[in-house]
Amino acid sequence: MELAKLGITPMDDVPIDPFTVLFNPNSYSISKNVTWSGSASAQLNSPTLTFGGGDSRSLTMELFYDVTEPLGGELIDDVRKETNNMVALTRIQRDLQRPPVVQITWGDDSSDRFDFPFIGVVTQLTQRFTLFRANGKPVRATLNVTFKEFQDVEKDQRQTDPEFTTRMVKRGDTLSNIAAEAYRDPTLWRVIAEANQLDDPRHLDLAVGLRLVIPKRS
Repeated sequence: MELAKLGITPMDDVPIDPFTVLFNPNSYSISKNVTWSGSASAQLNSPTLTFGGGDSRSLTMELFYDVTEPLGGELIDDVRKETNNMVALTRIQRDLQRPPVVQITWGDDSSDRFDFPFIGVVTQLTQRFTLFRANGKPVRATLNVTFKEFQDVEKDQRQTDPEFTTRMVKRGDTLSNIAAEAYRDPTLWRVIAEANQLDDPRHLDLAVGLRLVIPKRS
């Protein structure tokens, strides 16, 4: 079986090509902070806790780079030609006014129970160069990188609230019959139209296969 390589793909329209890391990490860590605040009381032995919200997950990896030997028959004279792929993810893109969002994949990504794919942004990058050629060019490096999860609001709401779901349009569907199925009221079709920014909801039959967001009824 071919070794699965950890790959990184920009999710935004930026002049950065997808790439794989030189060597897979030996380990990675996933962390998540959940905020609770305590309120002390003279009548209680411990404070009552109030939930203050959850933070995004963080993915941290240590990546090793070594170009002292030819890779795929090609000799690379400077390891920064590889590590600069990661550096580019920390730089502000002019059109976005921010660094890009990326998707990190590694191995089996068939279930959202797994850690990959992980969609996020680089929040910290440390490069350490440890071996050099006679001309001073580095040939070995260790990178410590942390990605912060970039959450899709609709996806997060669907996971938190099962009533916030989606529906794929089938031939013959109309917004009225979809509203009737979702809300038992066909007159609420405008709720679905507005949630999906449909310019011409009367011609929904032209969008077979479209996945519509069905928001929770307020």
